[in-house]
Amino acid sequence: MGYRVAVAGATGAVGHQIFEALEETGFPVDDIVALASERSVGKEVSFGDKTLKVQDLAKFNFEGWDLGLFSPGGKVSAIHAPRAAEAGCIVIDNTSHFRMEPDIPLVVPEVNREALAGFANRNIIANPNCSTIQMVVALKPLHDIARIKRVVVATYQAAGGAGKAGMDELYYQTKGIYQMEDVEPKKFPKQIAFNVIPHIDVFMQDGSTKEEWKMVHETKKILDPEIEVVATCVRVPVLVGHSEAVNIEFEEPIDIDQAYEALSEAPGVVLLDRREDGGYATPVDCVGDPAVFVSRLREDTTVPYGLTMWVVSDNLRKGAAYNAVQIAQALAEDYL
Repeated sequence: MGYRVAVAGATGAVGHQIFEALEETGFPVDDIVALASERSVGKEVSFGDKTLKVQDLAKFNFEGWDLGLFSPGGKVSAIHAPRAAEAGCIVIDNTSHFRMEPDIPLVVPEVNREALAGFANRNIIANPNCSTIQMVVALKPLHDIARIKRVVVATYQAAGGAGKAGMDELYYQTKGIYQMEDVEPKKFPKQIAFNVIPHIDVFMQDGSTKEEWKMVHETKKILDPEIEVVATCVRVPVLVGHSEAVNIEFEEPIDIDQAYEALSEAPGVVLLDRREDGGYATPVDCVGDPAVFVSRLREDTTVPYGLTMWVVSDNLRKGAAYNAVQIAQALAEDYL
């Protein structure tokens, strides 16, 4: 049995990745439509050997469509995701708009697949933030053998996390600097080329940024509400691939060999940890791969029971498109 699938935000970076992930996973598609804003109507996108002409999301009738994979931006999803859901189309939304609503499941299939049972509340499922997804995939197998008490994470997030505009800004600023030109930041608050920016999303009253807030609260909703998380999120001059330095404090003893075994067997995780030059994952290594790579696993002796690790993943693949398609696969297998 195949499904009728609508992809909203089809012309964006995540939209392109969704089409690729649907094809690569062999998700059963009987019919597919590409949707975007009015200004993109008539543009062409590829799905396998098909060429799809983009249609206007605002005018599209979702009746008779099974699944909507949405990445058009939060304000747009806020309007059109409920409209699609009311028409009977189950929406998997990549934006931040619905994530913390209590009656909408926030799902990473390797971590909390059982939460999908709540999809029928509103016919909407939320895809978590990219930096949260890769962290909880790596934390889950460890939390299962020794409960996690506290996580301290510093992220090194690619310009691609801000979409095509972010990647373009990094490219053109880098090119401009080599050509001795003045570069002005537009997408980012400061120059991103040859720089790092400890500021992603808006600032909150307590001094943290919204990106840091997301990592805290999404981890609690997905993995365990008792876990304490503190995050510092940093934009770095990398096109694709988020990296994270993760320090974990456990409530009980955990042996390093246990941790190695759990991570090596965990779904969605690639343990790449050789204590030698180049024996670890970097963003370049993970581009195009849906896995979460874990490296530099070692004991943290500053707390009674602690581990430290390095976590890397393609933010456009596992951090967005691939996770959404995995949700669709799990939904089809378990409920449809």
